[in-house]
Amino acid sequence: MIENNICLLTDSYKVTHHYFYPKGTEKIYSYLESRVGAEFNKTIFYGLQYIIKKYLKGSVVTQEKIDEADKLISAHIGEGIFNKEGWEYILDEYDGKLPIEIKAVAEGTPVDVSNVLMTVENTDRKSYWLVNYLESLLLQVWYPSTVATLSAEVRKLSNFYLDVTGSQKDNLDFMLHDFGYRGATSTESSMLCGSAHLLSFSGTDTIPSLTIPENYYNDSNLYGFSVQATEHSVMT
Repeated sequence: MIENNICLLTDSYKVTHHYFYPKGTEKIYSYLESRVGAEFNKTIFYGLQYIIKKYLKGSVVTQEKIDEADKLISAHIGEGIFNKEGWEYILDEYDGKLPIEIKAVAEGTPVDVSNVLMTVENTDRKSYWLVNYLESLLLQVWYPSTVATLSAEVRKLSNFYLDVTGSQKDNLDFMLHDFGYRGATSTESSMLCGSAHLLSFSGTDTIPSLTIPENYYNDSNLYGFSVQATEHSVMT
């Protein structure tokens, strides 16, 4: 099967929703926020540009992807459920580019809870159904945003106790070191969330995270550093 088929990067129930919208619907405007009751009163928004460039940018819709999705959804849910006509319209009218507009706060920005982080809307009235079809994929931003927020809070806490104890802050950038590659659910999550950690700290052993700024943020600077170190296999 085709890797990262945009037609399939959603939840099953969303595939059926083009039937449910009221007749005459032309515009869907959706937004993302951190709700009141979150652990911290501010969220560091991060990771959207990666998702856009990795999965949404360019001519991501092809006839092969549409046909594959139609076949799979027919077996998964039932015949005639998949919105083949809607996807082929995008292919024919936009050469496979998605007719949506995404707006967001600048990544790395601390935003108070109950405020908009990102909005999504369709730019073609016939593709209103596409906006929330992409919700499942776009909400993957929760993970790097959570890591970025937690690392920022740890930095604030570290800074506070350095002040309380009258300690030097020379090594603050390295007081929380990322060794999360082996504990991550995938290499992709380790890359993205490892780079989220680097918004607040400079210490990391997650080498894949060092590639994110240049590959997805047009930034060739190096933000993570480590040292020579041992493990049991080399010394026991």
